Amino acid sequence: MPTDATYTPIPDRDADLRRAERIARLLDTRWRIPGTPLRFGFDSIVGLVPGVGDTVMLLPSLWMIYTAYRHGARGAVLAKMAGNAGVDFFVGSVPVLGDVFDLFFKSHRRNAALLRDTLAARA
Repeated sequence: MPTDATYTPIPDRDADLRRAERIARLLDTRWRIPGTPLRFGFDSIVGLVPGVGDTVMLLPSLWMIYTAYRHGARGAVLAKMAGNAGVDFFVGSVPVLGDVFDLFFKSHRRNAALLRDTLAARA
C-alpha cells in the first residue's frame, strides 16, 4: 500500500453497492400497499413532513452520487443521478402531488441502479 499522503483508499465496491441498494429499498420500496402492486418506503413517509421531509431524503441521494463519483462514474451518470435527486426533491416538495409522485418515481432505486451499472462497467 502506498504511503503517499495523496493516496486515499476506495472502500470495497461491493459493500458500497450493497449499502446503496439496501438504502434504496428502505427508502423507496420497503412496504407494499395491501391489494395493490404499489410499494413505498420511508421517503414517502418522511416526505409528508412539509419542508423538512424532502430535504432530509435528499441526503441519501447525495451520498449515492458521491459514492458513484468516488468510484469513477462518468459525468453523464453523475448528472443523471443528480437529475433524479433534483426531480424527487422539487416535485416531492409540492404538497399532496409530491407524495403521490414519490409512490411512482423511486429516485433512490433509480440511482442505485445507475451505481450498480457504473460499478459493473468499471470492474
